[in-house]
Amino acid sequence: MQYTTEVKAMCKVAQGTNNGPSPIPEEGKWIQSREIKDINGLTHGVGWCAPQQGACKLTLNIKKGIIEEALIETIGCTGMTHSASMAAEIMPGKTILETLNTDLVCDAVNTAMRELFLQIVYGRSQSAFSEGGLEVGAGLEDLGKGGRSVIGTTYGTRLKGPRYLEIAEGYVLELGLDQNDEIIGYKFVSLGTMMDSIKAGVDPARALKDATGVYGRFNDAVKTIDPRKE
Repeated sequence: MQYTTEVKAMCKVAQGTNNGPSPIPEEGKWIQSREIKDINGLTHGVGWCAPQQGACKLTLNIKKGIIEEALIETIGCTGMTHSASMAAEIMPGKTILETLNTDLVCDAVNTAMRELFLQIVYGRSQSAFSEGGLEVGAGLEDLGKGGRSVIGTTYGTRLKGPRYLEIAEGYVLELGLDQNDEIIGYKFVSLGTMMDSIKAGVDPARALKDATGVYGRFNDAVKTIDPRKE
Protein backbone atom coordinates (compact mmCIF):
# COMPACT_ATOMS: atom_id res chain seq x y z
CA MET A 1 0.00 0.00 0.00
CA GLN A 2 1.41 3.41 -0.91
CA TYR A 3 0.60 6.58 1.04
CA THR A 4 1.16 10.25 0.25
CA THR A 5 3.53 12.37 2.31
CA GLU A 6 0.57 14.23 3.80
CA VAL A 7 -1.02 11.01 5.10
CA LYS A 8 2.30 9.74 6.49
CA ALA A 9 2.67 12.96 8.50
CA MET A 10 -0.73 12.61 10.16
CA CYS A 11 -1.14 11.34 13.72
CA LYS A 12 -3.32 8.27 14.41
CA VAL A 13 -6.92 8.87 15.51
CA ALA A 14 -9.16 5.92 16.45
CA GLN A 15 -12.18 5.32 14.22
CA GLY A 16 -14.46 4.44 17.11
CA THR A 17 -17.61 2.41 16.75
CA ASN A 18 -18.01 0.39 13.57
CA ASN A 19 -21.19 -1.66 13.42
CA GLY A 20 -20.69 -2.87 9.86
CA PRO A 21 -23.26 -2.67 7.06
CA SER A 22 -26.92 -2.11 7.77
CA PRO A 23 -28.87 -5.39 7.70
CA ILE A 24 -31.04 -6.02 4.65
CA PRO A 25 -34.07 -8.34 4.44
CA GLU A 26 -33.32 -11.62 2.70
CA GLU A 27 -35.64 -14.61 2.60
CA GLY A 28 -37.15 -13.90 6.01
CA LYS A 29 -33.87 -12.94 7.71
CA TRP A 30 -31.93 -9.74 8.35
CA ILE A 31 -28.46 -10.11 6.82
CA GLN A 32 -25.36 -7.96 7.12
CA SER A 33 -24.08 -8.37 3.59
CA ARG A 34 -20.29 -8.27 3.33
CA GLU A 35 -19.60 -10.69 0.48
CA ILE A 36 -21.33 -11.84 -2.69
CA LYS A 37 -22.19 -15.17 -1.01
CA ASP A 38 -24.30 -13.28 1.51
CA ILE A 39 -26.87 -12.35 -1.16
CA ASN A 40 -30.05 -14.42 -1.58
CA GLY A 41 -33.44 -13.81 -3.15
CA LEU A 42 -35.69 -13.87 -6.19
CA THR A 43 -36.40 -10.61 -7.94
CA HIS A 44 -36.91 -8.88 -11.28
CA GLY A 45 -35.16 -6.20 -13.30
CA VAL A 46 -36.07 -4.37 -16.51
CA GLY A 47 -33.51 -3.12 -19.02
CA TRP A 48 -33.36 -1.40 -22.38
CA CYS A 49 -30.84 -0.99 -25.19
CA ALA A 50 -29.16 2.30 -26.10
CA PRO A 51 -31.58 3.19 -28.95
CA GLN A 52 -34.45 1.93 -26.74
CA GLN A 53 -35.72 -0.23 -29.58
CA GLY A 54 -36.35 -3.15 -27.26
CA ALA A 55 -36.59 -4.10 -23.61
CA CYS A 56 -35.78 -7.07 -21.38
CA LYS A 57 -37.37 -8.31 -18.18
CA LEU A 58 -34.97 -10.45 -16.21
CA THR A 59 -36.01 -12.70 -13.30
CA LEU A 60 -33.28 -14.31 -11.22
CA ASN A 61 -33.38 -16.71 -8.29
CA ILE A 62 -30.15 -16.23 -6.34
CA LYS A 63 -28.82 -18.53 -3.62
CA LYS A 64 -25.59 -17.64 -1.79
CA GLY A 65 -24.67 -15.17 -4.50
CA ILE A 66 -25.02 -17.74 -7.29
CA ILE A 67 -27.71 -17.49 -9.99
CA GLU A 68 -29.59 -20.78 -9.78
CA GLU A 69 -32.48 -19.81 -12.08
CA ALA A 70 -32.89 -17.23 -14.85
CA LEU A 71 -35.99 -16.21 -16.79
CA ILE A 72 -35.31 -13.81 -19.68
CA GLU A 73 -38.22 -12.14 -21.47
CA THR A 74 -37.64 -9.71 -24.34
CA ILE A 75 -39.79 -7.57 -26.59
CA GLY A 76 -39.38 -5.20 -29.51
CA CYS A 77 -36.20 -6.48 -31.15
CA THR A 78 -35.60 -9.70 -33.05
CA GLY A 79 -31.88 -9.76 -32.30
CA MET A 80 -32.66 -9.47 -28.62
CA THR A 81 -34.35 -12.87 -28.63
CA HIS A 82 -31.05 -14.48 -29.63
CA SER A 83 -29.30 -12.66 -26.81
CA ALA A 84 -31.97 -13.96 -24.45
CA SER A 85 -31.21 -17.53 -25.48
CA MET A 86 -27.52 -16.86 -24.86
CA ALA A 87 -28.32 -15.41 -21.43
CA ALA A 88 -30.24 -18.53 -20.43
CA GLU A 89 -27.06 -20.53 -21.10
CA ILE A 90 -24.56 -18.04 -19.67
CA MET A 91 -26.13 -16.71 -16.47
CA PRO A 92 -27.01 -19.78 -14.35
CA GLY A 93 -24.07 -20.84 -12.21
CA LYS A 94 -22.40 -17.43 -12.19
CA THR A 95 -22.26 -14.95 -9.33
CA ILE A 96 -24.29 -11.75 -9.54
CA LEU A 97 -21.01 -9.84 -9.82
CA GLU A 98 -19.82 -11.90 -12.79
CA THR A 99 -23.05 -11.33 -14.68
CA LEU A 100 -22.69 -7.55 -14.46
CA ASN A 101 -19.95 -7.91 -17.07
CA THR A 102 -21.03 -10.87 -19.17
CA ASP A 103 -20.82 -10.85 -22.97
CA LEU A 104 -24.53 -11.05 -23.74
CA VAL A 105 -24.32 -8.90 -26.91
CA CYS A 106 -27.65 -7.22 -26.19
CA ASP A 107 -27.28 -4.26 -23.86
CA ALA A 108 -30.90 -4.54 -22.71
CA VAL A 109 -30.07 -7.79 -20.88
CA ASN A 110 -27.02 -6.17 -19.29
CA THR A 111 -29.04 -3.13 -18.25
CA ALA A 112 -31.69 -5.38 -16.72
CA MET A 113 -28.93 -7.14 -14.76
CA ARG A 114 -27.67 -3.78 -13.49
CA GLU A 115 -31.13 -2.77 -12.29
CA LEU A 116 -31.72 -6.17 -10.69
CA PHE A 117 -28.32 -6.04 -8.97
CA LEU A 118 -29.25 -2.76 -7.31
CA GLN A 119 -32.46 -4.26 -5.98
CA ILE A 120 -30.95 -7.47 -4.69
CA VAL A 121 -27.97 -5.92 -2.86
CA TYR A 122 -30.19 -3.32 -1.19
CA GLY A 123 -32.64 -5.96 0.04
CA ARG A 124 -35.51 -5.03 -2.28
CA SER A 125 -36.07 -8.55 -3.61
CA GLN A 126 -39.53 -9.98 -4.19
CA SER A 127 -38.76 -12.75 -1.70
CA ALA A 128 -37.20 -10.50 0.95
CA PHE A 129 -39.74 -11.53 3.58
CA SER A 130 -40.39 -15.10 2.38
CA GLU A 131 -38.88 -17.43 4.96
CA GLY A 132 -36.34 -19.65 3.26
CA GLY A 133 -36.89 -17.89 -0.05
CA LEU A 134 -38.48 -19.40 -3.14
CA GLU A 135 -37.54 -22.77 -4.59
CA VAL A 136 -35.71 -22.97 -7.89
CA GLY A 137 -38.41 -23.13 -10.53
CA ALA A 138 -40.51 -20.37 -8.99
CA GLY A 139 -39.55 -18.04 -11.84
CA LEU A 140 -41.65 -20.08 -14.24
CA GLU A 141 -44.76 -19.11 -12.29
CA ASP A 142 -44.55 -15.69 -13.96
CA LEU A 143 -45.36 -17.39 -17.26
CA GLY A 144 -48.44 -19.22 -16.04
CA LYS A 145 -50.22 -21.99 -17.93
CA GLY A 146 -48.80 -22.60 -21.37
CA GLY A 147 -45.38 -21.15 -20.57
CA ARG A 148 -45.82 -17.84 -22.39
CA SER A 149 -44.85 -14.33 -21.36
CA VAL A 150 -47.67 -11.94 -20.53
CA ILE A 151 -47.71 -9.60 -23.51
CA GLY A 152 -49.81 -6.53 -24.15
CA THR A 153 -49.76 -5.07 -27.66
CA THR A 154 -52.12 -2.27 -28.61
CA TYR A 155 -52.00 0.22 -31.45
CA GLY A 156 -53.87 3.40 -32.29
CA THR A 157 -54.02 6.32 -34.70
CA ARG A 158 -55.81 9.62 -34.45
CA LEU A 159 -57.53 8.90 -37.75
CA LYS A 160 -58.77 5.35 -37.07
CA GLY A 161 -58.62 4.93 -33.29
CA PRO A 162 -57.38 2.04 -31.12
CA ARG A 163 -56.67 -1.60 -31.90
CA TYR A 164 -56.08 -4.31 -29.28
CA LEU A 165 -53.74 -6.93 -30.77
CA GLU A 166 -52.68 -9.01 -27.79
CA ILE A 167 -53.81 -8.74 -24.18
CA ALA A 168 -53.00 -10.71 -21.02
CA GLU A 169 -55.67 -13.29 -21.91
CA GLY A 170 -54.09 -13.94 -25.31
CA TYR A 171 -54.07 -13.14 -29.02
CA VAL A 172 -57.02 -10.93 -29.94
CA LEU A 173 -59.15 -12.33 -32.77
CA GLU A 174 -61.96 -9.77 -32.83
CA LEU A 175 -62.90 -6.49 -31.20
CA GLY A 176 -66.50 -5.90 -30.14
CA LEU A 177 -67.88 -2.39 -30.77
CA ASP A 178 -71.05 -0.74 -29.51
CA GLN A 179 -73.37 1.66 -31.37
CA ASN A 180 -70.82 4.45 -30.88
CA ASP A 181 -68.01 2.32 -32.35
CA GLU A 182 -66.35 2.13 -28.94
CA ILE A 183 -64.60 -1.08 -27.83
CA ILE A 184 -66.65 -2.97 -25.24
CA GLY A 185 -64.91 -6.36 -25.35
CA TYR A 186 -62.89 -8.77 -27.43
CA LYS A 187 -62.56 -12.39 -28.48
CA PHE A 188 -59.18 -13.96 -27.85
CA VAL A 189 -57.32 -17.24 -28.13
CA SER A 190 -54.86 -18.44 -25.49
CA LEU A 191 -51.98 -19.55 -27.72
CA GLY A 192 -50.19 -21.44 -24.95
CA THR A 193 -53.31 -23.43 -24.08
CA MET A 194 -54.00 -24.14 -27.75
CA MET A 195 -50.47 -25.39 -28.42
CA ASP A 196 -50.53 -27.61 -25.33
CA SER A 197 -53.70 -29.25 -26.67
CA ILE A 198 -52.27 -29.72 -30.17
CA LYS A 199 -49.12 -31.30 -28.74
CA ALA A 200 -51.34 -33.64 -26.74
CA GLY A 201 -52.95 -34.85 -29.98
CA VAL A 202 -56.09 -32.72 -30.09
CA ASP A 203 -57.25 -31.73 -33.57
CA PRO A 204 -56.02 -28.15 -34.27
CA ALA A 205 -59.50 -26.85 -35.10
CA ARG A 206 -60.84 -28.29 -31.85
CA ALA A 207 -57.87 -26.96 -29.90
CA LEU A 208 -58.47 -23.49 -31.32
CA LYS A 209 -62.13 -23.58 -30.35
CA ASP A 210 -61.41 -24.82 -26.81
CA ALA A 211 -58.76 -22.12 -26.23
CA THR A 212 -60.97 -19.29 -27.48
CA GLY A 213 -62.81 -17.02 -25.06
CA VAL A 214 -64.36 -13.58 -24.77
CA TYR A 215 -63.79 -10.65 -22.44
CA GLY A 216 -65.99 -7.75 -21.42
CA ARG A 217 -69.35 -7.25 -23.16
CA PHE A 218 -68.21 -8.82 -26.41
CA ASN A 219 -71.48 -10.74 -26.78
CA ASP A 220 -73.41 -7.46 -26.67
CA ALA A 221 -71.40 -5.93 -29.51
CA VAL A 222 -73.28 -4.29 -32.38
CA LYS A 223 -70.31 -4.87 -34.64
CA THR A 224 -67.11 -6.93 -34.55
CA ILE A 225 -63.88 -6.29 -36.43
CA ASP A 226 -60.55 -8.02 -37.01
CA PRO A 227 -58.06 -5.55 -35.40
CA ARG A 228 -55.31 -6.57 -37.83
CA LYS A 229 -57.27 -6.12 -41.03
CA GLU A 230 -60.22 -3.78 -40.50
